[in-house]
Formats: sequence, structure tokens, C-alpha cells
Amino acid sequence: VQLQASGGGLVQAGGSLRVSCAASVRTFSSYAMGWFRQAPGKERELVAAISWSGGSTYYADSVKGRFTITRDNAKNTLYLQMNSLKPEDTAVYYCAAGRPNQPMNVIITGHPSSWGQGTLVTVSS
Repeated sequence: VQLQASGGGLVQAGGSLRVSCAASVRTFSSYAMGWFRQAPGKERELVAAISWSGGSTYYADSVKGRFTITRDNAKNTLYLQMNSLKPEDTAVYYCAAGRPNQPMNVIITGHPSSWGQGTLVTVSS
């Protein structure tokens, strides 16, 4: 699966941003997907995950209630809507995919099979 993330940028604290991830695959709807992020000097961490259908989602405690992960299977695109952004949300955001028909747990446990190239989100105070 080839993944192309986009939509990052500079935003003030308290603002909103939506990042997207376009997938080059015929059966996008069979892949659990997720967003990870890596801040400078820190390890990559899971932000959110979503099941094949979009019916199940998972969020890291640090973003719960502020971020929303969605997918449009007709457009082969994954989204992450980020609201009430904080300076500590500054990071490179990566989209990731499991293998076909794998459960969302493969993303949650940090073992996706494919990664996008990342898009930088900078939140100024």
C-alpha cells in the first residue's frame, strides 16, 4: 500500500487542522488504518486508529475528545481532524495501514505494515 499524507502546516494553539492520507490500493476498505506522530526527540506514538468500515475507532488519551479519525472508502482517503490544538501536538504525523483484513488491533499495538511519508504539524503558542 502506498500512502501519501498531506495537509500539515502551522496553526496557533486552540486552532484546528485536518490532515489527509491518500491510499493507492484497490481494496482500501479492507485495511485498518491509523495515524501516528513523532515529536522532535521523542519516539513515534499512536494517535488514532480506525477499522475497515470506520465503525470502530481508538484514540490515545492525549487526543481523546479533540481529534477525530475518519475514512472515506469511496475516495481511498483517511482523515484526522484536529481541534483545540496544543503546542505539544507539534510533530510529524504519519498515516499507516495494516494488511488486508487484519483487525484494528494491529495498528493499536504499533505493528502496521505500510507507512506514509509524514506531514509536519506545528502548533505555536
